[in-house]
Amino acid sequence: MIMSPYSGQTQRSGRRRAAGIVALALAAALGLSACTSSLQPDGNDQTTSTGTNAGGSLATDALAKLPVKGRAPKTGYSRDQFGAAWADVDHNGCDTRNDILNRDLTDKTYKAGTHDCVVATGTLNDPYTGSVINFVRGQNTSAAVQIDHVVALSDAWQKGAQQLTADQRRQLANDPYNLLAVDGPSNQQKSDGDAATWLPSNKSYRCSYVARQIGVKAKYALWVTQAEHDAMANVLAGCPSQTVPEDADATSSGSSTDDAKQNADQQSTSQGIGQNGTSADQQSSNNTGDADESGTVTYKNCDAVRAAGKAPLRKGDPGYSAKLDRDGNGVACE
Repeated sequence: MIMSPYSGQTQRSGRRRAAGIVALALAAALGLSACTSSLQPDGNDQTTSTGTNAGGSLATDALAKLPVKGRAPKTGYSRDQFGAAWADVDHNGCDTRNDILNRDLTDKTYKAGTHDCVVATGTLNDPYTGSVINFVRGQNTSAAVQIDHVVALSDAWQKGAQQLTADQRRQLANDPYNLLAVDGPSNQQKSDGDAATWLPSNKSYRCSYVARQIGVKAKYALWVTQAEHDAMANVLAGCPSQTVPEDADATSSGSSTDDAKQNADQQSTSQGIGQNGTSADQQSSNNTGDADESGTVTYKNCDAVRAAGKAPLRKGDPGYSAKLDRDGNGVACE
């Protein structure tokens, strides 16, 4: 058999080229893996939010910064994707629904034994209709006032929330910034609509409503569709100076009454006085558990429970008391 004098050289050259290709492919794979891992914290296949706080900025400017994309499929959506309904995410011993009723209603009374947590009656100046609604807690009456997700969870799921972590979705579902106590029938009519398909009948509130939706979408890195963007822009054309609402704390992001209360709270805090009328030093002394001579453990408040590493307390646990379980569900300081 006659061998070409160039056959060995050709084979070696081919091997070198093949090795180079493999090396490049390996490098690309490693690079992709590194990039992907940075988007998958703790081994999760969900990305973290890169949202921003748009509070205080012009709504038109904030809207211009929101990505405009098509609606993603609703595949995989369920309410469970956003955690248990009305969880006590701020660990104040009261569920989110009652937190919002407490924030948005006036002239409130409370269910006995719930330590001013469960709202029994109250008055709502409804932003969606402009009407006044007398709220009465009960099987056939509670639905008159409902808690609306300003950016509906289904809408959020189809516009970026699928990429949020489970904890971020849970926060979105319970974030007071995204929640309003409103007229029940209006909330049902809205369903999971965006600004392109539903706006409040109270036209004087539409600018504030759209601005809050923009703020929520900016905070959680959600996008808008072109139709939604155009509907928002159309509303804001009539109120060019409208700003995005500030993202305040769980108990102070609603009406002008709430803003006044927040200012008063800030003044009291600057003077060293807490919301319960005690000084900062007195509050600090309350943040530990005490045991009497019989060894019975008691806690001044939920801060003390958490400081002791005992939260949540369940009925029967040392230190559990009804005053710490404001919603009366058998679990305190959740």
